[in-house]
Amino acid sequence: MLTLLVAGLISFTGCQAQETGKQLLTLEKEITLANVKGRIDHIDIDIKHKTAFIAALGNNTLEIVDLETGKVTGSIKGLDEPQGVAYIRKHQEILVANGGTGECGFYDAVTLKKNGSIKLADDADDVRYDADADRIYVGYGSGGIAIIDAANHKQVGDIPLPAHPESFQLDAKTGKLWVNLPGSGMVGVVDLKQLKLAAKWQKVLPRANFPMAYDETQHRIIVGYRLPAKLIVYNSETGKEIFSAPMAGDVDDLYWDAKSKTIYISGGSGAINIFRQTGDSTYKQIADIKTRSGARTSLLVPELGLFLIAARAGSDKTATLLVYKIN
Repeated sequence: MLTLLVAGLISFTGCQAQETGKQLLTLEKEITLANVKGRIDHIDIDIKHKTAFIAALGNNTLEIVDLETGKVTGSIKGLDEPQGVAYIRKHQEILVANGGTGECGFYDAVTLKKNGSIKLADDADDVRYDADADRIYVGYGSGGIAIIDAANHKQVGDIPLPAHPESFQLDAKTGKLWVNLPGSGMVGVVDLKQLKLAAKWQKVLPRANFPMAYDETQHRIIVGYRLPAKLIVYNSETGKEIFSAPMAGDVDDLYWDAKSKTIYISGGSGAINIFRQTGDSTYKQIADIKTRSGARTSLLVPELGLFLIAARAGSDKTATLLVYKIN
């Protein structure tokens, strides 16, 4: 009965009777990823050259896409469930985190030649790059975030956690890192000086907190839950819940755009949800736009005015990168 109830909640929140807010996004391009099969995970971008890097987890490849020409220009093959990806502009390198082996490989962004690697425990996953410190943070295994020196390709620190980390956000100024730990039913707050959990925000429901965004100016953490599908905004300093609302189902990525005070959400139920801040503690859903079933990983690129969504191959459709222009 509980399973049926949860499934019903996901279906209800992920599918609206009528599309709204289509004027906010224009589908500019559909770039075919002809040789990609299976699940697609995270995306990053080289903004200067308008090149997207897509972790094709189920295909064991990293796909390189030219957004201007709309073509796949390269592919790194022989990976093992690539999940996290980061373009390191300072070193002109791409870091790929492999879930199958735990290897984090460094590749030349132009030649795609492998320059080095670090072996973590299995399930190397989400990646964040701190450009000021030139350090890379990689979530991995049954509970840890590795800290890597981007210049030397060496691990320089480790944060132990009680469960596998999903999306996380860090703020070097405050010395904090917030991390989704769905296996423990919590959002964890890490002290970056001591490299350990300093606080735990625990919930019985909702569960399955995967994506996270950070509003640095207003000191807020924005979290997406899957069971049931819900958006929750927390005070980043106290953990107090500020706002909550239903949203698209099977969410895997969400983003905060500080300039427009807007939250962009991609749900695998087949929808983009957009929320806009309307008051000090209120946010209004202003769009529910249909995409494709399973199109749940995305990347907001405010510098280019784009929202990218990766749609996996289906029974009658090829894998596709959906390129939306923000109006």
